[in-house]
Amino acid sequence: MPSPKKQILFAQGDPAEAVYYIQKGKVKLTVVSQQGKEAIVALLEPGNFFGEGCLAGQQVCMSTAIATEASTIVRLDKQAMIKVLQNEPTFSAMFLSYILSRNIRIQEDLVDQLFNSSEKRLARILLLMAHFGKDGIIKETALPKVSQETLADMIGTTRSRVSFFMNRFRKLGFIRYNGGMHVHSSLLNIVLHD
Repeated sequence: MPSPKKQILFAQGDPAEAVYYIQKGKVKLTVVSQQGKEAIVALLEPGNFFGEGCLAGQQVCMSTAIATEASTIVRLDKQAMIKVLQNEPTFSAMFLSYILSRNIRIQEDLVDQLFNSSEKRLARILLLMAHFGKDGIIKETALPKVSQETLADMIGTTRSRVSFFMNRFRKLGFIRYNGGMHVHSSLLNIVLHD
């Protein structure tokens, strides 16, 4: 289904009825606390699934999913997804691998949030957005356009702190702006330094 920019695919509290797959574009997942504080849970790209909580018995959506740019998203209602998982072993193996990898990433995000400074959390999220691999190579030449406000929401700090750290990273040569933001692999030193 084509989704224009800023289209809400589902809202927090809506019935959990389908699994979604991003073919093209990007989706932002956000949550709002009972006190009204909003947090960005994830920025998803092509090849990502979301909404899979319905498969585990989740009755309502725990987050809001918003297309952040014009996107092509496949929606599989719960029963159709269960049928595909039962009848297509290759797809089932790929989906299981994806879910396990994402579970590991969520655990890493939680540890990062609990134990690292906001500067280290920002460095880590920039490296993740640049698809920094275990081989030490950055896969993306330029990061997707993302505001400092969004980065602040993702790492749990203020926009002014993000601005301070981004300026520091730029002065140290860890990032540069030239037709978009570019991350240098030496930014990893911020994450690893105690």
